[in-house]
Amino acid sequence: MKITNDTVITKAKAVGFDLVGFANAELFEDEIKKYDNWIQLNYQSGMEYMNRNREKRKDVTQLLPEAKSVISLAVNYYTPGMYSHEKSKGKVSRYAWGKDYHLVINEMLNELESFLSEADPEFKSISYVDTGPVMDKAWAVRAGIGWLGKHTNVINREIGSWFFIANIISNIEFEYSNPIPDFCGNCSACIDACPTNAIVQEYVVDANKCISYLTIENKKDIPNEFKEKFDNWIFGCDICQDVCPWNEKFSVVTSVQDFFPINKEISFAEVEQMDEETFRQRFKNSPIKRAKFKGLMRNAAFLKSNE
Repeated sequence: MKITNDTVITKAKAVGFDLVGFANAELFEDEIKKYDNWIQLNYQSGMEYMNRNREKRKDVTQLLPEAKSVISLAVNYYTPGMYSHEKSKGKVSRYAWGKDYHLVINEMLNELESFLSEADPEFKSISYVDTGPVMDKAWAVRAGIGWLGKHTNVINREIGSWFFIANIISNIEFEYSNPIPDFCGNCSACIDACPTNAIVQEYVVDANKCISYLTIENKKDIPNEFKEKFDNWIFGCDICQDVCPWNEKFSVVTSVQDFFPINKEISFAEVEQMDEETFRQRFKNSPIKRAKFKGLMRNAAFLKSNE
């Protein structure tokens, strides 16, 4: 059986993906120049893994020698809901309200890739959900999933930016999607709303100032310069997406029940009483485990010190 765009789209939608696009597995030239400049400015902060595997990010044939195409896939994770705004609780980024998306999306990818392998024994692939040296957002843009917003999240005209991205690198050629024009226009809502001025210019985020980085990937103390600027975010931050007009108008509730809220807020009292084993059990299937026990303790202590 010949695998076509329709073959992939039909099965991808059936297993739970909301958006599907196809891109030629050509080198990233302009994209890698921008990436190099970002690294040189130290905007990756303590994320040392971003300094590695440059050639793989530029050229996916370094990951799959036979690569001809990249299938870019997106899963909507938006669930409605408001925070209590109680000072005794820290807010969790919407993407981490439910089950760890890696667990959910890898199951979808396994089912999709198994189907395609059975349909065509010549089919070869390797897939990633932001865990490998792949420029996920750049592939989503090239594959027509959406355009890169000024906050550096990919935006789609139908569902906004509340979605996860996965990519399948494949040896099959497809009809390639057309990139979507940039519809941010003159809007600067995300830049104006960022309380730490992390969006240092349009389409450029300095992780050193980003609340999401500082509460998740950051292994050091949170600098005192950010006191009273965190708006009670204990894990991640959604401010730049919350104020985006595309999300205000076009957000659609996800069909994936695993993404519905379990951990919308975390009380400081609970964190104070928690030990490492309790943390592991409590968040074993949650993205919150990424911050580690020490990180969550640090975040809670930092927010409490703002009171």
